[in-house]
Amino acid sequence: MSRKRPTVADLRAMKGKRQLTMLRVVTMDEAEAAERAGVDIVSVPPELVLNPAYRDAAPSLFTMPGENFFEIGTADDFLRWAFRLYKAGADAVYCSAGYATIKRMADDAVPVIGHVGLIPSRATWTGGFKAVGKTADTAMQIFEAVKQLEAAGAIGAEIEVVPVEVAKAISERTSLIMLSMGAGTGCDAQYLFADDILGQNRGHMPRHSKVYRNFAAEYDRLQAERVAAFSEYVADVNSGAYPEDRHVVRMDPAELERFLDKVGPK
Repeated sequence: MSRKRPTVADLRAMKGKRQLTMLRVVTMDEAEAAERAGVDIVSVPPELVLNPAYRDAAPSLFTMPGENFFEIGTADDFLRWAFRLYKAGADAVYCSAGYATIKRMADDAVPVIGHVGLIPSRATWTGGFKAVGKTADTAMQIFEAVKQLEAAGAIGAEIEVVPVEVAKAISERTSLIMLSMGAGTGCDAQYLFADDILGQNRGHMPRHSKVYRNFAAEYDRLQAERVAAFSEYVADVNSGAYPEDRHVVRMDPAELERFLDKVGPK
């Protein structure tokens, strides 16, 4: 029996009742795997949800496309962008732009997910890529940001690399659906990147990530096999082993003779 895709109202009703699962997926194969695995929410590149095949692959995933605010532009640009994605089958949109931009979309009934804590596109303001909210004053700034998102009409917020105690206290004091990336189980959903889960990331691994497979090693093995296959092909061409007779088409001898008569001598 297929799952029903949750609505915003469904997610709000589940707040505080169970931990939801969320993944960042970037390919159709990853989206299909998330669907089959029973993941609740996915963040995707906009182009994925705009693919007409997306909802066939992921019919029940609550889907949230996102883009850095500086890639889109003004509040009006965001609204046009959001409407296009909503029409294509998005359930909400991620927006790390200012509260006025979020309010502009929320006023037109677009479900918007904001971002608090470590916001990569604004990391310079909080001291770089590190935990945010480790003092009472900075924790209060996160709480105030959440309240401003509430006032702007957002339905939820990603809360990234914030102390678990702070994230829990905030989640208990907001109606927003809080999506934890490294902020503990006091929030409403756990959020990881598929790249990290699959072991595809060869670079720095965030503290909150967990690796379940080693795709990087498999990709290395496949690349070695790719090089070997190409090398064998080059060797076959150089030696005359390719093409064999089974790789080519032959002409009827009588037709060949007629053709050669027509083209004349070399």
